Amino acid sequence: MNASALRPAAALDDPVGMRHAGRELLGVALMDARNHLLARLAQDESAAGCQRAVEAAWYQEHWLACHPQRNRGEACDDAAVRLAGVEPLAADWRAGHLQPTPEQVRGYLAATLDVTLDILAGTPEDDAALHFFRQSLLHEDRLCEAWDEARRLGQPASRPQRQALWMPAQTWALGSTPGGYVPLLERWAHPVDVPAFEIDAQPVNWAQYMEFAEDGGYDRAECWSAEGWAWVRAEGRRAPAHVEQLRGAVLLERGGAMQRAAAGQPVMHLTRHEADAWCRWAGRRLPTEPEWELAASRAGSRGFVWGDVFEWVAGRSRPWPGGGEAAPGALDHWPGTPAAVLRGGSFATRARWRHPKARRFVAASNDSTFCGFRSCAF
Repeated sequence: MNASALRPAAALDDPVGMRHAGRELLGVALMDARNHLLARLAQDESAAGCQRAVEAAWYQEHWLACHPQRNRGEACDDAAVRLAGVEPLAADWRAGHLQPTPEQVRGYLAATLDVTLDILAGTPEDDAALHFFRQSLLHEDRLCEAWDEARRLGQPASRPQRQALWMPAQTWALGSTPGGYVPLLERWAHPVDVPAFEIDAQPVNWAQYMEFAEDGGYDRAECWSAEGWAWVRAEGRRAPAHVEQLRGAVLLERGGAMQRAAAGQPVMHLTRHEADAWCRWAGRRLPTEPEWELAASRAGSRGFVWGDVFEWVAGRSRPWPGGGEAAPGALDHWPGTPAAVLRGGSFATRARWRHPKARRFVAASNDSTFCGFRSCAF
């Protein structure tokens, strides 16, 4: 079945509409996600590739076809006895105890999606009953995003430099309101007073970052936090991950080959330590979460560009008021120790999940994600 013939592409790419998607749109989106995943499997039939594909099918089957309480959504009993799945060896494939062939994986993907779509056709049109369909979609799309990150495929767009934007002081509802599918880390909206601030219209690019490196940024302790300087010395880092040259031009490894990055591309594979060091060197700072979210939500018409790379922000992982604990099957959890925060999405993130409220928590030393940053004036 041709998904594009059933639903305009614009609906599949709508990050607000997808969180409230009903049966029809969800069915098309689940087929679209599975086709997206199959395209990656065709390029990468390694053990790791097959395991990612199995994980997508297993999660969907585990929380939908095999779960008799699926219609209760987050109120379901995680310990409820599951029904048998279509593939007896799937759990062993997922755990890495057995290695399936690519043909077996494709058969499992086809069978699980067929069952999912049959169940979806008879599911009530309410948030609880559709919860695990929406969450399975996000899970599969994230797996494809991680697949691209692991293989370092693609690059963000190169953009001309724009002037920084001035945002007036205002009260902002930080986080998301109930209704539809709301990821754990966005719960719940609460008012925050945001003073006036100046913020870059787009992420810092390679031309700007090269100036920092050429000025000895990786050798100057005063540019780094204590934690960041300890990381630089321990790692012996001279450039962001996968960068082979950072003077005069940027050469980086993409998909197993060396490529020259355009000067106007946003930097990526950058740790928060490096983002913070550039800001210190430039006499600027990382935006706060309220500043970033406000600008991403309100300043698009004024030239605020985001979604090319995930972006580091100031502060540490913390729940919003009333956020609660992770529900069964949740894709995110509150970290046991404080972590750094990424906002937005990258060029590898499906457009339907590039939501201005989205957050992710990772270690400040993480450089595997397609992540960069922008800055604010003091």
